[in-house]
Amino acid sequence: MGDGEGMLVSECRFTAIDFESAGAAPGMTDAPVQCGMATMRGDAIEEGSFYRTYLNPGRPVTWSARQVHGIGTEALEGAPVMKTLWPEFRARLGGAVVVAHSAGTEKRFLRTFPLHGFGPWLDTVVLARRVWSGLGDYSLEGLIVRLGMKGELDELCPGLWFHDALYDAVGSLLLVRRLVREAGLQGRPVRELLG
Repeated sequence: MGDGEGMLVSECRFTAIDFESAGAAPGMTDAPVQCGMATMRGDAIEEGSFYRTYLNPGRPVTWSARQVHGIGTEALEGAPVMKTLWPEFRARLGGAVVVAHSAGTEKRFLRTFPLHGFGPWLDTVVLARRVWSGLGDYSLEGLIVRLGMKGELDELCPGLWFHDALYDAVGSLLLVRRLVREAGLQGRPVRELLG
């Protein structure tokens, strides 16, 4: 069990992270092109914590990836290389419960920082399947729309849409908040969310 897993949900700092990628292509390793992060303490989303940056993937963005997120290679000119952002990632993710919707991509891209030690991890897909079984569509967009949270997400992230890294990170926090409230877990240990 990680250090923060015994902490009460109401006292916890949750930091959601999301990456958009350059896309898989023959002979090329996938790489992130955008990162978004946002923090929630207890169940209060901290708008001042919102962070969004483009990232230089060191390779072109595939056509199929651009169709998903709308980010082209030209938008990445002058963007930082992810490794140079270690202080930013460490400050935002260190000591937090790290939240992601289907966390595999985020975990993979964070391997840029070997032995980073971020976590414990809370995967909102796993949690949503446990709390709301039988929905069928567990995509972030599907859950946010079905549960009536899109208006609030749009207010928090004006002008953004699904598959923008910040929009998706904030959407993941809204899911955690809703799940915690519906399951009455505010006064329970964080480990009960992670199981």
